[in-house]
Amino acid sequence: MTSSDLRIVFAGTPEFAASHLLALLDAGLNVIAVYTQPDRPAGRGQKLAMSAVKQLALQHDLPVYQPERLRNPDDQATLAALQADLLVVVAYGLILPQAVLDMPRLGCINSHASLLPRWRGAAPIQRAIEAGDSDSGVTIMQMEAGLDTGPMLLKARTPISADDTGGSLHDRLALLGSQALLEAIDGLASGRLQGEIQDNALATYAHKLGKQDAIIDWQRPAAELDCLIRAFNPWPLAHARWQEQPLKIWAAQPETAQGNPGEILECSKQGLLVACGQGALRLTRVQLPGGKAMAFADLYNARRDQFAAGQCLGNGQ
Repeated sequence: MTSSDLRIVFAGTPEFAASHLLALLDAGLNVIAVYTQPDRPAGRGQKLAMSAVKQLALQHDLPVYQPERLRNPDDQATLAALQADLLVVVAYGLILPQAVLDMPRLGCINSHASLLPRWRGAAPIQRAIEAGDSDSGVTIMQMEAGLDTGPMLLKARTPISADDTGGSLHDRLALLGSQALLEAIDGLASGRLQGEIQDNALATYAHKLGKQDAIIDWQRPAAELDCLIRAFNPWPLAHARWQEQPLKIWAAQPETAQGNPGEILECSKQGLLVACGQGALRLTRVQLPGGKAMAFADLYNARRDQFAAGQCLGNGQ
């Protein structure tokens, strides 16, 4: 049997998942239905918005199912009636009960954005950068009841560069995972792939992101804060306090200068140099309340007097 012979149901929600679905469609695989989360309020108007996966599915005239959860017997019966050979899950956002995992002939596989068993959980891309990992990747695994604990079928690796952000690594892994998924489906269809059991002793957990995670504490070393700033760009964005207002930090560079943590050591068109617990950070792209993100050189032209050396930035809150 080849991969094109399989009846595939796809389950996913955000852009990361949509990239994988598009790869399956472009490869001519037989995606018979799509599952995605229900439409959610979004934007300032809080109008109901379709997920990226739903938008793509509708463009290709695919049936779309949006159950609140998959524990309802009626929803499970609907899925079972599709008679899928394989369920492909990418950032779906719903827990699959064992009854669902057991339905497809070849089971359920998942594309997870880390090199398992490192960074199981909700935010593996950002946590890898935050921790200063030298590389990341995608693992295609056979799903089981545990959270990202299933046997690993295939891995694809990429280095994390010194200027990678959460956004840039996300986009690269979406493409890497899409190609790895195609390879894994081909291997499953032909019977070539065998799962490798994960070593639980090596597992780490990637906690869900929150705005509290992105608070700048100037007592920390500049190298750690550089990782934090890059990890949480574009969301939730690292932030400090400036004149009792939040200052969002989009980009910075670690340097070897010293001073009291939070102290402004230099203000120039090259950036705002702020002392940390060890070393210093030169803030090169920031965002003031109510404003847009901008290069500090542009802010310097209008606000240089308000960022004078000797002043201090507070910790974010």
